[in-house]
Amino acid sequence: MDKREFLKSSGALLASTLFSKLATGQAPADSRTNWAGNYTYSTKNLDMANTVEDVRHSINSHSHIKALGARHSFNGIADSTEDQISLKRFDQIELDPKAKTVTVGAGVTYGQLAPYIDSRGFAVHNLASLPHISVVGACATGTHGSGSKNGNLSTAVRAMEIVTANGEVVIFSRERLGDKFPGTVVGLGALGVITKITLDVQPTFQMTQTVYEDLSFSQLEHHLDDIFASGYSVSIFTDWQSHRATQVWVKRRVDQGLPVDLKVDFYGAKPATRNLHPLAGHSAENCTEQMGIPGPWYERLPHFRMNFTPSSGAELQSEYFVPRDKGYAAILAVEQLRDQITPHLFISEFRTIAADDLWTSPCYQQPSMTLHFTWKPEWPAVKKVLPLIEEKLAPFGARPHWAKLFTMQPARLKSRYARMSDYQAIVARYDPAGKFRNEFINTNIYGV
Repeated sequence: MDKREFLKSSGALLASTLFSKLATGQAPADSRTNWAGNYTYSTKNLDMANTVEDVRHSINSHSHIKALGARHSFNGIADSTEDQISLKRFDQIELDPKAKTVTVGAGVTYGQLAPYIDSRGFAVHNLASLPHISVVGACATGTHGSGSKNGNLSTAVRAMEIVTANGEVVIFSRERLGDKFPGTVVGLGALGVITKITLDVQPTFQMTQTVYEDLSFSQLEHHLDDIFASGYSVSIFTDWQSHRATQVWVKRRVDQGLPVDLKVDFYGAKPATRNLHPLAGHSAENCTEQMGIPGPWYERLPHFRMNFTPSSGAELQSEYFVPRDKGYAAILAVEQLRDQITPHLFISEFRTIAADDLWTSPCYQQPSMTLHFTWKPEWPAVKKVLPLIEEKLAPFGARPHWAKLFTMQPARLKSRYARMSDYQAIVARYDPAGKFRNEFINTNIYGV
């Protein structure tokens, strides 16, 4: 693929016009793929809901159905052989300043949410590297940003309105469910169709972003925690060559430290003298502002600008969570595969995330570091490399990102989650006939 075409596809989702409702209630065949174009959905039936009653009708009309979000998942987690339902039109945002919460419809993306609450003096605690994903979909899959003290995006969830398998509208919250609520937040779409979600918010804040080049991996051996704690959110990029990170992106809150001296080295890495794209030689035009210039939190936490929405994304993604204290050892283990990895790789990224109490979160009771891979659109080759990476990471109990590509066997995957049987029991309570189960859920949650 042409490098400039990748630049155009680095940041977002397929054009929203693909969600246009047809008279038949079905989407055209050429739109039945995910954002990256690597996955074709198994049904052409797509119900476009306008109201909760529409959702109830669709659920009651089908024996199997799956909610379809912003289509940014790289696997079949949202697939169905019978029917999918889109809540794209559920675009309401309701801020409660006194409760410090915001409630958003299932169609709202972080790119829509962030400027709305910022203009009213509030922020969410973190954002993913791409702002164009839906809030509901991100929280349901344990998607994350970065920051050693920041939980993944799901940890902000206060409550969810869900239509369950019998068509009942149920409010899931810690107040109503008590100690079972953590088992529902990263629900993987198996509990029902989420129509709206409530998040904790905090006062808005300003941030800066500074990029450094050429950080030796040797620095991570003794300073991994310090490096990742050097900012509110830190990302380390590598091409797996020369035992080094090509770039380190450090995002700092203005209210949590002094201005950064752009002339001072960072653990031996040199401060960048201009805005950079994660891929060397690519224009940084669509990347968020760098060079230590202060700006709103939502214009610094993502890597790509919120108003950058290309029409497609020709790439594949995989990601694995390992215990943070094993992060350097995990890097060394994967580095042994660099000759197999690099021919098919655009870039890798390391990030850290705080532990949480969400049963099916990859960060459950584990401060984590992730090893992320953005691959060229070469699935046959990538499919051969992933088992090698997973075997190297097996000693560290690696957990794959639920919405990205992996080949881990179900028995190994489920063994990574101490509360998996408890999660299955909650699913059985709200969906006893398996209306929201699909091949992904049957394989990875119930397979052997």
